[in-house]
Amino acid sequence: MKKTIIIITLLAFMIQATFATDIQLFVNDINITETSSPIIVNDRLMVPIKFVTEELGGQVSWDETYRTVSIKNGDNIIKLWIDSPVFEYNGKYDLSDVAPIIHNDRTYVPVKLVSNLFGVEVKWDGVNRHVKVDDSLKAEYEGFYDMSMRNITSGMTIESEMIVEVDGAYDYDSLKLLLLDPNDMRGYVVASGSNGSAIRYIPKVEDMGKKVLVAAYYDENRKLVAADAKAVNLDVKPVINLLGLDDYSKEAINISQTMNFIPKYINYEITEVSSGNVTSITKRDPIGSYSFKPTYEKNGDYNIQVIAVDGLGQTHYSEKKTVTFDVDRYLYMGGVSENATVNKEVSLIASRNFDVNETSFILRDVNTGLEETLAVIPWGSYKWFPDMTYHGEKELIVSVKDVNDNIVTSPPKRISVDGSPKLLLKGVGPNQVLTSSATLSVSSNVDVADITYHLVQNGDQVLASGLTLEETFDYMPSSSGKISIYASGNYQGQTIKSDTVTLNTYLEKLYSSKPIIEKSEFKYFASDLALESFHETGMSASLQVAQAILETGWGQYVPVDKYSGKFSNNLFGIKGSASNGSVTSNTWEVYNGVSFRTDADFRAYHTVKEAWLDHKNILKKSRYEPYREVMYDSTLAAYAIRRCGYATDPNYPMKLINIIDKYDLKKLDRVGIYLY
Repeated sequence: MKKTIIIITLLAFMIQATFATDIQLFVNDINITETSSPIIVNDRLMVPIKFVTEELGGQVSWDETYRTVSIKNGDNIIKLWIDSPVFEYNGKYDLSDVAPIIHNDRTYVPVKLVSNLFGVEVKWDGVNRHVKVDDSLKAEYEGFYDMSMRNITSGMTIESEMIVEVDGAYDYDSLKLLLLDPNDMRGYVVASGSNGSAIRYIPKVEDMGKKVLVAAYYDENRKLVAADAKAVNLDVKPVINLLGLDDYSKEAINISQTMNFIPKYINYEITEVSSGNVTSITKRDPIGSYSFKPTYEKNGDYNIQVIAVDGLGQTHYSEKKTVTFDVDRYLYMGGVSENATVNKEVSLIASRNFDVNETSFILRDVNTGLEETLAVIPWGSYKWFPDMTYHGEKELIVSVKDVNDNIVTSPPKRISVDGSPKLLLKGVGPNQVLTSSATLSVSSNVDVADITYHLVQNGDQVLASGLTLEETFDYMPSSSGKISIYASGNYQGQTIKSDTVTLNTYLEKLYSSKPIIEKSEFKYFASDLALESFHETGMSASLQVAQAILETGWGQYVPVDKYSGKFSNNLFGIKGSASNGSVTSNTWEVYNGVSFRTDADFRAYHTVKEAWLDHKNILKKSRYEPYREVMYDSTLAAYAIRRCGYATDPNYPMKLINIIDKYDLKKLDRVGIYLY
């Protein structure tokens, strides 16, 4: 990965840097051109800082670890960072419009920077094409950018969330804040906005210490337009505030919070005061909330607290808030909806918020008012498949006996019962792809005899007959193709049939997912793709790699066409069709309560890079706007992408965050000003 970045940088430099062979460099009338000729980079004249400094009586030193040039000239202490436009001048920071570079083992800087650093005049003799540095002629400091963070002062301590106000009349596409390490001038994007002259900055505890804060304008091509840099000291004082909790509630409460810092995750802790029992809801979205309501028996006082865990693993606590609950007891019939027509098996359940010892499911005839108890059980659900004796307009009621033997009855729920004889086929489902045997069974609302299973393929064939409702049949297809299966049975001398299920059988060779690269190499393979994408889009590279790892099991389970073996190059499990069409793989459906496999199309690409770019294009859709607002930060983006509906797994964000932490992927997001 590092090698790739170096090669790209060198190639770019070779294209952009040219020798200015006809330009002469003079310092105090001494021609030093032969020592090191000037070069031109991006239409900027660059000169060797070491030789200019020494001619002006200064000293230059080099730090290989951080690739820095330190200069002492009289009372002036200067530090330059290779490939970074940020420079330090007597303890304060500013930015040049061209970063220092190394060429032929020498450090070059723009001539305007020489004038600013040494306070001397630099003249251009266009007739003779001479650059003249003259320390006998003093020059005023002239900044490269007319931009400033007006409410940030040099050396300022930042303890909490704040709005950074920016002055500067520039046309720009985005405003970003970067927090850089003063040792190597690299760090992370910590805030981003697309309009206005202010930007919200929420610090992280793990970033505490001396830093350089940079506000930077970028154009639509992600090129730096203007910037300002200030030394700051982060000394975060974490504060967590609970929101919207009343002292007394008869309903569910919504626990939410605000924080003046960005944690890794939050926990909700709810303590029943009388018993001391604690309910902990852990590793949740810091921007999320949690709804809580005790059962009827558990009414009383509860202490509510939010605990935030930062990136260093330290815990921070909100104040405790006591809420007194006085919720009403409720009971209603679940499993069917109001005015539903019941024509198949349903699971009835008592929805309640109190403990019971006995549950009775009751059916009432609307016309006669007669009631029948369908079942009496301690608790749980009851499967009901009504026959003709229940045909007509009915009401369902659930009656329970609580722990004190008090009887509580639900409001009636009006339903329409179609009790005509039914036979439900189980074991196969519509459009299933059957690759081995299937266990067939049936359920019915009547006492059916002589169960027969039929195969519809070039006519109606009997697979098995004379079975009872309790018996099953194992069906093994004899060939590949489209078939239909149904069941029939005898009820009071009449034949009743199930629905006919049409499916596919396939007994040929099947192909399964394949690796795209050796597991040990996948991290580096994905990192190269993610870094390229990061520099083009601003989407966190570490999060991209974590998603690819999670979706493909470290690149070992990439979808292929199950019938042809065609490789998809699809690293994110995206369904549909793409540049190379699609591949057919498995997905799951449910029919009559039984899960089965069927086919689904997944996007196929000619190359992995196409797949990677397509995934980022999907994330540019409008539904992912909340994700794009924080896509520079892997933690915030992991939570936001789930909130946008990318994944239904509530643990998806923490799975990504844990991968990033465990495999030290965060460093992929570490940037400098020009590398963003």
